[in-house]
Amino acid sequence: MNVNEVPALDLFDPDVLDDPYPLYAWLREHAPVCRVPGTDRYLVSTAELVAEACARTDDFSSHLTAALVQGTDGPAAFDMTGGGQAVQVLATADDPDHAAHRRLVLPTLVAKRIRALEPQVGALAERLWEDGLDGRRIDWAAAVADRLPMAMVARLIGLPDGDVPQLLAWSYDSTEMLGGVVTESELSALSVSAALLAGHLYAAFERAQRDPRDDLLGDLARACAGGAVGVTEAVLILVQLVGAGGESTASLIGSAARVLAERRDLQSLLRADPTMVAPFIDEMLRFESPFRGHHRHVTRQTSLGGVPLGAGSHLTLLWGAANRDPAVFEAPDEVRLHRPNLKANVAFGRGAHFCVGAALARMEAQVALRLLLERTESVGLVDAEWAPSLLVRRHSRLTLSTRG
Repeated sequence: MNVNEVPALDLFDPDVLDDPYPLYAWLREHAPVCRVPGTDRYLVSTAELVAEACARTDDFSSHLTAALVQGTDGPAAFDMTGGGQAVQVLATADDPDHAAHRRLVLPTLVAKRIRALEPQVGALAERLWEDGLDGRRIDWAAAVADRLPMAMVARLIGLPDGDVPQLLAWSYDSTEMLGGVVTESELSALSVSAALLAGHLYAAFERAQRDPRDDLLGDLARACAGGAVGVTEAVLILVQLVGAGGESTASLIGSAARVLAERRDLQSLLRADPTMVAPFIDEMLRFESPFRGHHRHVTRQTSLGGVPLGAGSHLTLLWGAANRDPAVFEAPDEVRLHRPNLKANVAFGRGAHFCVGAALARMEAQVALRLLLERTESVGLVDAEWAPSLLVRRHSRLTLSTRG
């Protein structure tokens, strides 16, 4: 048997999708760079090799060129290049384009602007809580975790609050395409959602070009008028921010609430000392990474961890596996709020592609968790379901019982 390939590996097994961590542990120990059988896709699972791949940008491009899907005979590659016509922006772009795109969106996401948003986030979270609470139960995922981040992304972009439900549906369909747990025949319907999202944002961008305001749409419209970015690039940047910005924070807010619901001792600790909410969020980023992994495109013949990689092949950098690597984190399967390297996780990526919205995500999660603790005396888990995906670690349902 080739030690760098697992013949029985089934990434689409429901048990693996629900709990990938036993598989991650096996991969780290036995095949840290592991080929998915029948494909040119390699899973990278140790913290050391994930960090190395992130640093080797000449060998491993961030361009999104293919995604894994469920083929009729096992995992199959789905071309994401549009026949070589795809435009890569922000998270999927390489420098110098990536750096230029970051400069366009960073003014909207600087710490000062985020701090000014905190009262808005708090007020919105309270309204979502009141609307979603049904007696002593709440579907935390649908009522708060999904809607709060998307509403704030919409406001930062300059979209009306009324767009949020439709943006959620379109963006979750779009990331489901990359999540892989779809058949090739289902991809066409999901592609329609992606096209509708892009069309909606294109129309909003056209309006902003005529009347640019003090929001991200206005910033991008002015940059486009000055020649710093093209219309297509600007719209695709918006598409990416809606998709990744909403879903990653929704994942964090949901996972953190679930762990609290399952651990009354942690509830008591955070209620007694609210300053521990911030380190709890950092530990949740490590313990349940919002994105399971991200793609890299191998640009030339090379190797990683001693495994030969052909030009045109693909990597999936498993953030969730790296964040539970015992070589970096002691007792990685335990929640510990006093780790000396608490912020050493790679949940928001690493290096030049570190997530531009990381500070916003942390703030929103802290506001949501503080609200949950303040509005209740105790929280319990009624039922939960993970969204089936190779890409995200998000709850599709998270019903909590509340007392207080």
